[in-house]
Amino acid sequence: MVATFLSSWAHVRSRRADGWSIGALSLCLLLLGPVVALILKALGDSGGLWGHLLDTVLLRYISNTLVLMVGVGILACLFGVATAWVITRYEFPGRILFEWMLLLPAAIPAYIVAYTYTDFFEYAGPVQSQLRMLFGWTRPSDYWFPEIRSLGGATLVMASVLYPYIYMVTRIAFRLTPASLFEIALVHRKSQFWAVGLPLARPAITAGLALVLMEVVSDFGTVEYFAVETLTLGIFNVWLGMNNIVAAAQISLVGFVFILSLLGLELYARSRQRFASTSRATHALRPLHLDLRGQTACILVCCIPLLFGFVIPVGVLLKFVLTGGLVGNVLAIAEVLGGSVLVAGMAALLITLVSTFIVLAATYRGGAALRRMAMVASTGYAVPGTMLAIGVLIFAGSVDRSFAAVTGDGRASLLLGGVGILILAYLVRFQAVGYGAVLSGIRRLPDNMMGASRVLGNGFTSSLRRVILPLLSGSMVAGGLLVFVDVMKELPMTLLLRPFDFETLATYTYQLAKDEMLEEAALPALMIVIAGLLPVILMNRMLRRTE
Repeated sequence: MVATFLSSWAHVRSRRADGWSIGALSLCLLLLGPVVALILKALGDSGGLWGHLLDTVLLRYISNTLVLMVGVGILACLFGVATAWVITRYEFPGRILFEWMLLLPAAIPAYIVAYTYTDFFEYAGPVQSQLRMLFGWTRPSDYWFPEIRSLGGATLVMASVLYPYIYMVTRIAFRLTPASLFEIALVHRKSQFWAVGLPLARPAITAGLALVLMEVVSDFGTVEYFAVETLTLGIFNVWLGMNNIVAAAQISLVGFVFILSLLGLELYARSRQRFASTSRATHALRPLHLDLRGQTACILVCCIPLLFGFVIPVGVLLKFVLTGGLVGNVLAIAEVLGGSVLVAGMAALLITLVSTFIVLAATYRGGAALRRMAMVASTGYAVPGTMLAIGVLIFAGSVDRSFAAVTGDGRASLLLGGVGILILAYLVRFQAVGYGAVLSGIRRLPDNMMGASRVLGNGFTSSLRRVILPLLSGSMVAGGLLVFVDVMKELPMTLLLRPFDFETLATYTYQLAKDEMLEEAALPALMIVIAGLLPVILMNRMLRRTE
């Protein structure tokens, strides 16, 4: 990171006063500020608490996190790879419908699924009630039923909503594999899946798995509700429960080891996503027709993850909304909805503008060093929200102290105590979403488009306004929508950094569910799910366009 910064600064200084490069570099430093602040804070003295944590709970945090990662990874791969294969390779009734419906679980945050599963699978829930009625059981000692609020329950919940990451990239990998390779496997009487499909899709599966595991490490709502002690929950407990931000930052560094390992795994998988076909012409992969038994098996493979990841959670929420007495909560929910939309809209607009500025500057005004710096500054999305909240709070405190010193007013504040610190946190964490959307859009433009506009007599700013930005508008809107939905669903950072009198749909739902008021939490939770359908639509369009 330091070497990248020094090379970027040297590149900027080597050019004549280039406001675009200097501005982009300054924004990148702002985005990296909270991460650097977190690392520096972790080097401080925890007052002996770190040794106590190491002797008591830290190993349990690490082991639970690892077990959860392994369990979710295996189950998510099973769901994602199996569904991607049957959708790509076989023809069966409803295949086109399942093709996009299998993305629906991505619209539901894991913590909302945890709330609904608790009601659905607990002792008084419909599943156990029907079992007791069916078999005549009268007491809990008459039978055994797995406890949903457990490590196994958290594994099922997370895998059910995170498998679309693997399904999406694996489906693309299967579709882009030349049909001739599958035909060769048939000629040699080899399994098309084990001999061709899986080996060639392995890098894509690994990349999707890395994203799933990063979401597992960063999850807070599910593990907190199910009382599973992971690193993320440990940070929350040490920071707020023990009032020791240094020890919380030190636990965050342990979490960084997991994140950096997963980032390395994802980058390694991306570097291996290539193969060559020597045939001059390729034809599309045609789905195979199956008999009734095979078609039934394919439908079951698609229905199981969809049932656990979307049908059951949404069905429970709809039951609560339709049968519960929610009239008294409508005004409160409307107020919370207005605040959520306002903050998410502000964050989406700011992130889109910042991302577009950085991408344009790095592409047309900067060199390779600035482009690397922009990429490094976009890694905040990989940092769990609970960890990042510590860095944002420390960084915001430093900014406010500097501002107070400059103005001479000890009570002056720019960020702390208001929604400004939330906007900063969202900017650092979700800038990668806007940056990726704009960067993908600009990479589809011809390399000589800016040069052609300049030859026609347009200046740099005029070329951007009249040529480049209109062509990037679709990517900017898509990135803004994705950021909007991510901010609406974000829980740990909002819970830790929000002002005392401010609620979003995520924090409002969390507080109600924590107080065991699941019926009252249903309507705001359903609103979050509806907002999450936007990226599902975008993902399906992207898959169609890629294939």
